[in-house]
Amino acid sequence: MNASRVLATAVRVLRQLRHDPRTIALMLLVPVLMITLLRYVFDGSPGTFDSVGASLLGIFPLITMFLVTSIATLRERTSGTLERLLAMPLGKADLIAGYALAFGLLAVVQSALATATALWLLDLTVTGSPWLLLLVALLDALLGTALGLFVSAFAASEFQAVQFMPAVIFPQLLLCGLFTPRDTMQPALEALSDALPMSYAVDGMNQVLRHTDMTADFVRDALVVAGCALLVLVLGAATLRRRTP
Repeated sequence: MNASRVLATAVRVLRQLRHDPRTIALMLLVPVLMITLLRYVFDGSPGTFDSVGASLLGIFPLITMFLVTSIATLRERTSGTLERLLAMPLGKADLIAGYALAFGLLAVVQSALATATALWLLDLTVTGSPWLLLLVALLDALLGTALGLFVSAFAASEFQAVQFMPAVIFPQLLLCGLFTPRDTMQPALEALSDALPMSYAVDGMNQVLRHTDMTADFVRDALVVAGCALLVLVLGAATLRRRTP
């Protein structure tokens, strides 16, 4: 992997996104709007917002980055851009790393906006450090980016890319512990939830919600989410196709 090629790829992607304000709005504003909507859904019971708001602060960026990244990468392949790029001295790892860097920078902005809105405008109450909350939100957004890059290799159209969301995101959403504690689930489902990265993302947010200091469980959760994102990026580079048949 060549650093200059990775950087050049990231700059190209960011330049393209600059001319697509709707995509930028989807990535940066939708999580903020969703967390704001959630706050006023629970307007009569702010304690409920405190208990679920931190978890959703990580889930919303993951979902939006998954959608945007999978569709953007697929569009590159179906238009023939990806084939032309890979005909140059540009490896698959360079391309995937460049995309991850570009969308990762946007993920930093997205996570910062959502976290700042939740904490200082919507009065989300957390016991731990806001920086730890931001860290988990950022890792979740990067995981969504990695998953989007990975599943785009298996989609033949943008519609199919969106169809992967029920298969990849929804099971994690149901089993992550957002709706009920994972240890109260049926044993087989609890075991499955232990293998899904979103479970650790939600648990990491809950650690910040309840503890003043960084706990060992928080470190474990953050490492698992980061490790899953890196693993999926490697798989994405391995499965990347030059074009859609």
